[in-house]
This record gives sequence, C-alpha cells and structure tokens, in this order.
Amino acid sequence: MTARSPTILIVEDQPLLLLHVQFALEDAGFRVIQAENADQALVALDRHPEIRAVFTDVAMPGTLDGAALANRLQETHPHVSVLVTSGSQTYTPDNLPDGVRFVSKPYNGHDIIRMIAEDVA
Repeated sequence: MTARSPTILIVEDQPLLLLHVQFALEDAGFRVIQAENADQALVALDRHPEIRAVFTDVAMPGTLDGAALANRLQETHPHVSVLVTSGSQTYTPDNLPDGVRFVSKPYNGHDIIRMIAEDVA
C-alpha cells in the first residue's frame, strides 16, 4: 500500500461484515477507515479530507441511516462517491441521490472493489 492509495470509509455496524469488506479493499490496495454509524462517519469525513469514497449500510444505529447519510454527503461532500448496501428485502433505493450506487446483501467483495475502483479512478 502506498501513500497514494485511495482512502475509503466503510460505515457498518456488524463487525464481521466490516472486517470482510475492509480486508478485501486493503488487499486491493485501498486505505480503509472504519465507522460504526453515520455520526462517526461524518466526524471521520471532517478529520480525513483524503476520503474518496464511502461504502455504507442502510440499517445502523445513530441519528442517520445509510440512505440519509448518502443524502447528507451529496450536500456536504459532493466529491466523495457513495455506495450503499442493504440486506433488507423490503428496502428499495428509490430515495438515494443521483450518482449514489446501490448493491444488495449478500454482495461479492470483488463487486464492491470494482464499483469503488470505478468511482475513484
């Protein structure tokens, strides 16, 4: 990993899923920062202006869910690409802003890497 590796923020409250994605992204050469909820994610984005993409779950504790986080980021960090995921069979990504991508759980680590790499290229 080099100092020029794109930095990705993963927002996931399930530790095993967080580690799975973190390891896949690090193996692909990305630098990873973690957050357990949207509130922590917003703090991380302010502390780390080098973050180029956010991969967030929809359902998580805190004041915002992942969809609301995506909407907030569109306003406050428009240069950051956002990929949203959900395992809920009833969730539809209709309320996500233009340009935000969605992938349902279970997802393949290779697909996440490809999508993020396309966004930060």
